[in-house]
Amino acid sequence: MWTWIWSGGAPFGRITRYPLEQIYEEVAFIAYYFHWAYEDILNLEHRERQKWCEEISKINRKMNEEVEGKMKL
Repeated sequence: MWTWIWSGGAPFGRITRYPLEQIYEEVAFIAYYFHWAYEDILNLEHRERQKWCEEISKINRKMNEEVEGKMKL
């Protein structure tokens, strides 16, 4: 399923299609790690939501690397 989103970064603010399933994944990911409200996450623009997902993933990778490093000691 696809949904239409406002693409504020696009020329002339056009509206683009975006897979609804991906929105669910992004919302669930951010809500799980940051415990933000559903409405707050949905109110983020698509690019900002993606950026938060990237930042959360960076945090997870760093924490996993630290744990793996301690396990090798």
